[in-house]
Parts: sequence; structure tokens; C-alpha cells
Amino acid sequence: MNMDKERVVTRFPPSPTGTLHIGGARTALFNWLFSRHHRGRFILRIEDTDTARSTEEHTQAIIESLRWLGLDWDEGPYFQSQRSQFYHEALEELLSSGNAYYCHCSPEELEKKRKEAIQNGLKPKYDGTCRDKGLGEAPGAVVRLKSPLTGSTTFNDLVKGAISIENEELDDLILQRSDGTFTYNFAVVVDDSTMGVTYVIRGDDHINNTPRQILIYKALGKPIPHYAHLPMILGPDRTPLSKRHGATSVLAFREMGILPHALLNALARLGWSHGDQEKFSIQQLIDLFSLEQVGKSAGIFNMEKLLDLNAKYIREENDEVLTDLLIPFLHSLGCEQLKGETVTGAVRTLKPRSKTLLEMAQKSLFYFEEITYEPEADRKFLVPESLDLLEELLSVLTGAVVFTRDELERILSAFIETHGIKLGVVAQPLRVALTGKTVSPGVFEVMEVMGREMVIKRLSNAISHIKSKKGP
Repeated sequence: MNMDKERVVTRFPPSPTGTLHIGGARTALFNWLFSRHHRGRFILRIEDTDTARSTEEHTQAIIESLRWLGLDWDEGPYFQSQRSQFYHEALEELLSSGNAYYCHCSPEELEKKRKEAIQNGLKPKYDGTCRDKGLGEAPGAVVRLKSPLTGSTTFNDLVKGAISIENEELDDLILQRSDGTFTYNFAVVVDDSTMGVTYVIRGDDHINNTPRQILIYKALGKPIPHYAHLPMILGPDRTPLSKRHGATSVLAFREMGILPHALLNALARLGWSHGDQEKFSIQQLIDLFSLEQVGKSAGIFNMEKLLDLNAKYIREENDEVLTDLLIPFLHSLGCEQLKGETVTGAVRTLKPRSKTLLEMAQKSLFYFEEITYEPEADRKFLVPESLDLLEELLSVLTGAVVFTRDELERILSAFIETHGIKLGVVAQPLRVALTGKTVSPGVFEVMEVMGREMVIKRLSNAISHIKSKKGP
């Protein structure tokens, strides 16, 4: 692929009729990686001409999603709704050159023609009634492209290879509707042309639009960009990815506590590969990305793989960074008055056992709010037989000079040796007393993070709780 003489300019043009989903995010990423790899430009364009469904809220959600993923743009965001002057100029150019014409056929006439064509076994396309009449503007008129009637339109798709379609299969497509608005294919070509876009990288659901857009480029006498159509994304059951497969919105993944880098990694592997490598730094993705390595077959989105990848990134992340990321999740779970050092301690103990930030926040709640004992843990471990051991342990811990993990481990080792018992005999009741659960990070780590005051308080509460079971 020779790009020495041609600057790479890519674009991502979402419609703000919904939030940014996995498919759109993957398209944005591939455009971004391609432009960054070739030191080109990446443009963000909001295609908001569907005024009935486009909202400012969705626009902001798309921009927020891209920023969270770290996909920065060099130009934009441009808004199609603010670019009508460019469409009018291009339309006038096509009309004056004879490459477009006014069509006065009414919707009723067009429907009648369509039905007749189907009855006669023909393709239901416009029959060219107004094509050579030289008609002018009129109420209810549309403007159509005067498409070639013979020959074929061919392009070399950088993913799928050569694609060709006979021009007789294509319609004299409408460029401007009767209400004065412009059609998608026309607006896209004008935008891409005026913005200097040289590579159009998009989902293969757009592949049928490409020959039509090429005809508009030719009619305008503009350079035709290179096209690359990405394979679709399927769920594990090999049906098109949808909400029934779980989260599909980028912001929903953020709310789950997926790290942006982990999601970018998962997106990069949807239809693109570099050997068997699963995990890439951002710079590696930029350095390695090429369209030659994009496969023709659909990418399979696997939630379990994403969670495993996210767990790896959490384990490798700096404790202080994770502290800042975790605090909003704790706030959303109702934890206020958080001490930074306690949150960092919680992070340290839960990093190895959390697949998402939300899971980490949920598992760390025992550090930040009053606990309740899990019924089975309470029944099995907070029993009268443990009372004497826990009371004696409370006394020993109250007198501890320092409250570090190593010192606490030394104290407990001496304690079980003195009593001739196994660690589990005292460690499990102690764990339940401190966390309310039978499963938690290491009990010495937990005690160090909690600090002396909280440990003494919770152990005292557990002793009182056991005594209340015995009765007066």
C-alpha cells in the first residue's frame, strides 16, 4: 500500500441517534490506529441530519466515550447539520454540469412504477421518466443523480478485495429530497471530499453504499478515496452482537469497571490480529496496525476474554491510579468520607482477585461500612467455642506495639503455637469477625489496612455477638 505521496486522512462519522456501541468504537479505533500509524489526520464528524432521532445527549455520550477510550481527534467535531452550504454548492455544480436533474414524479407515481416493475420481474428502480426533460425546481420535486446506464463501477476494497457492480443495477439515486434535505450518500461524499478524507474505513454494512458514492465522486470530478470494509462483530453464538449478549455500549463497560485500555485491546482483536498476541500497549497497536491484517471473517466478541484481560490490566496497574479510579465506584455504592490510604490499602489487597473495578468496589465494602455476618459464616464460626480464643486474641492485639502485616503475622503465629492449635481454628472466626464473610483477602493484610481501631472494634462486636447467642 503506497502512501508516500498521499497523506492519510481518516474519519469517524457517528450518528447521534444512540450511544456509542462496540461496533462503532471498533470502527473509530481502526481509523484512529491507521491515521496514527501513518502520521496522518483523524477527523470526528457527527452525522446529525436525522433530526427526529438525533439528540445532544447522544452526541455528548459519543464524545465522552471516545475521550474515555483515549481516541483523540485532530479535527472536529464537525456537524452535518451545520454544513448545508457545502451540499447546496455541490448540488448546483452537478445540476449545471448535467450530472443531476430535477424529478417531478410524485410519491404515488413512483409507488405505481415500483409495483409494475416487480410484477414484470424487473428490478424496482427509477425508470428515468424525468431524466432528459430538463425540468426546473418545483414544489415536491427531488434532485437525482444522472447515473451511467452502462458499464460497471469497480473498486479495490482493502479488506475484501476487488468488488464490481453493473451500473444498470444502480438507480438514479436521490441527492436532495422534496423537503430540501440531503440524502446520506450525497452528504457523506461532499463531506469526505471537502475534508480531504483519503481512506474510508467502515463496517461492511456500508458496502452497498460504496458504488453509489463512487458515482457521485465521479460526477463531481473529485478524487475517490480508498475503501476498507470491516467484518461485522458477532456474539459467542455467532449471531450479530446485540444487547442480549450483554453490555454493548462503551459507557456501560465503563460503568462495569472495565479499564479503557482493556476494552481497546479487545476491540483491536475483533477482526484484526498480530500472530497469537492478545495483549498490546497503545504504542504497540499504533506501530503494528495495518489493514492487511484485518480478516475477512466476522470478529467474535467474548465477554469472558474481556474480563480476563481486564483482570490482567488491574493486576498490573499502579495502586494510586486504581485508588483514583475506585473512589467513584465506592461513592456510587454509598460510601462517603473515604480515607485515601484505606482505599489504596483495599486496592492492594483486592487487585489479585478482581476482574472489574465494580467487583473490586463491592468486595471492598467491608472496609468502609458496617458489616453484617453472612448467616452461614455466623452459624459456623461465631460460636461459643471460639469465645475464649477471640477474647484472648483481642487482648493480645490491643497490646500490639505496631500494626503491620509482618508483626500481625508474628503475633498470630506465636498465639497458635502457645495454644497448640492450627491457624484456621482462630483465623476463620477472626476473618468473619472482621469482614462478615468466610472469603476475603489474607487476614493479616486486611488487619493492616483496617488499622488497630477498626480491628479492635469489630473483634469486640463479634465477641458481644457470640455472648448474645449464649444468653444471660
